[in-house]
Amino acid sequence: MNLLDPFFLEALVNGILLGGVFALPALGLNLVFGVVDVVWLCYAELVMVGMYAVWFLHTQAGWPLPLAFVACLPIVAALGMLLHLLVVRPLLTSPPINQVLATGGVLFVLQGAATLVFSTEFRSLGVDMPPMEVGEVFVSGTKLAAFCAALLGAAVLWAFLKFTYVGTAIRAIARDREVMPLMGVDPRRIYLIASAVGGALAGLAACLLVVQLDVHPFVGLSFGPITFMICVMGGLGNMLGGFLAAFLMGLIISVGGFWGTTEFSYVVAFAFFILVMFIRPKGLFAR
Repeated sequence: MNLLDPFFLEALVNGILLGGVFALPALGLNLVFGVVDVVWLCYAELVMVGMYAVWFLHTQAGWPLPLAFVACLPIVAALGMLLHLLVVRPLLTSPPINQVLATGGVLFVLQGAATLVFSTEFRSLGVDMPPMEVGEVFVSGTKLAAFCAALLGAAVLWAFLKFTYVGTAIRAIARDREVMPLMGVDPRRIYLIASAVGGALAGLAACLLVVQLDVHPFVGLSFGPITFMICVMGGLGNMLGGFLAAFLMGLIISVGGFWGTTEFSYVVAFAFFILVMFIRPKGLFAR
């Protein structure tokens, strides 16, 4: 194999760009799990709702696309807060299986609601930026813009968690949720804020995916399982591990597609995940 083959180099670049977009929902899901200790099985469906919000505001309500993007973040953040208040908070002291089943139920509710409102028709924004050419390698302008926005979102999240009081409280309660209430931190408030931030990250992921994928009620199935694999492989609750695992998974899928078909690339990705679980059950980057 020629490592300087333009098509192979293009696959590597696309894998890095894909990993950047995967990183956002992985960060959001890890943030919620690390703080609240509940896995949102319906997280990909929050992204789906955000994609529909952008599509509706832009194509039906006539909003400029940047304004639709901006509106998407608080919409999905509010949905994340509602999910926490109505579904997660009443089950915080319940067995984990109850929490998983409840958030899994929300998954089907959101899919069913989207089907009733929008039908199963595939809808598209029709946005396509011109590609960039670097030597003999062509880079999708849309994917590159989404990658840059994803890195910016990840950097803003890092700064929020690192330099703000609320961010410090989130990190502290994720590290030891038993001690923090004794230090004057209200866990219920931090849980709600973390759910809102996790929802906002789902909204940002929706903005980046809606320009690359058609929107339909089951679009979450195309990236939801990969997102969960990334989180588990990086170590559930491990933000840095999930971030790194997203790029690793993006490269595996893209290079696997170069060697074979798209279906083959996902087979390789799942096989790699299973192998990692045998070797490192707590995650590839778990401490």
